[in-house]
Amino acid sequence: MANCTITPISDKKDIRRFIKSQWLFYKNNPCFVPPIISEEMKNFDKVKNPLYEHADYQLYIAEMDGEIVGRIAAIENRRHNEIHNDKIGFFGFFECINDQNVANALFDAAKQWLIDKGEDVMRGPTNPTFNDVIGFLSSAFDQPPVILSPYTPEYYLTLSENYGFAKAKELYAYKLTQDSFRSDKLLRMKDIIAERTKAVIRQVNFKDKAQLAKDIKYMKDLYNAAWQPNWGFVKMTDAEFDFLANSLISVGVSELTLILEVGGVPIAFALALPDINQALIYNKSGSMLGAGWCLLTKKKKINGCRIIVLGVTPEYQKSGVDVLLYHTIGANADKLGYDWGDASWILEDNVMMNRGLTQTMNGDRYKTFRIYDYPLK
Repeated sequence: MANCTITPISDKKDIRRFIKSQWLFYKNNPCFVPPIISEEMKNFDKVKNPLYEHADYQLYIAEMDGEIVGRIAAIENRRHNEIHNDKIGFFGFFECINDQNVANALFDAAKQWLIDKGEDVMRGPTNPTFNDVIGFLSSAFDQPPVILSPYTPEYYLTLSENYGFAKAKELYAYKLTQDSFRSDKLLRMKDIIAERTKAVIRQVNFKDKAQLAKDIKYMKDLYNAAWQPNWGFVKMTDAEFDFLANSLISVGVSELTLILEVGGVPIAFALALPDINQALIYNKSGSMLGAGWCLLTKKKKINGCRIIVLGVTPEYQKSGVDVLLYHTIGANADKLGYDWGDASWILEDNVMMNRGLTQTMNGDRYKTFRIYDYPLK
């Protein structure tokens, strides 16, 4: 194949072109869920997105004969390196035709930018951080992605490994069904833990703005405390968490947004979202208007949800209160008409979570995502 041209881009018009290039790569793929272009633009807004108070990026496109054949983002996250005391740079938003030369040219461009930033390792894909959509799909290529999870073709694994990337970590997604997740063990544990802890679970009320603001702060504090020990995790700033929360409120429902309290003190929370991708897959234009129309007319097609995050403060992480949250989400999801739920992502070496999802809740590990590392020195 002829040589491609790699071009760094930065202006809004080119960024929009960068985003819309996804349609080229997935135009014949029935699993493609078109992104909402205006929402994707927020990922790259260095003025309005608070991530860029401590991060930076450079976008590149690969072109042949005036058509985009690949794209990549090189990403610097200074807060990650401060917290983990390392020099990890990231790549993300990778798309490419099945051509090793094009992939190599894209990876080379990201690599050089990260080397110039003083990084020792290139890790990814993260789009743009571990708090967002991450990983290359490494199984279940015949299934569309659920909300806020990636779909990528199988050959991306080959392109990456041929370049020299090695697996850093795999992340699991489990499918829980209403027919099987309420095992006898789960029900026994639920009753024992509820009696022992005297825990109370309440739904977040999106209509009470004053209480919602307090609950968002509770969730931010719980999230940062619960996930701090996790591989790759970076605490979110107040501005980052508020930015994320504002984007999810329009999708969230009270019944699936839960705070667990012991003695009136919040010690855990869970957030699940309806899998609106089951409707957005029909939004071929990627417009916000089209998304609204699909959510209105295809609402009955949404029969599942995704458990995005479940966090428990360190002092209660072995108390079993997560069982209470899983049970309540399942029961509430059932009332909403959701037959199944996706619990993801779970680190491959998180023994307790993987055991609980398989042995206690009869979950089926139905998808796997892979994060790669590439040494820069």
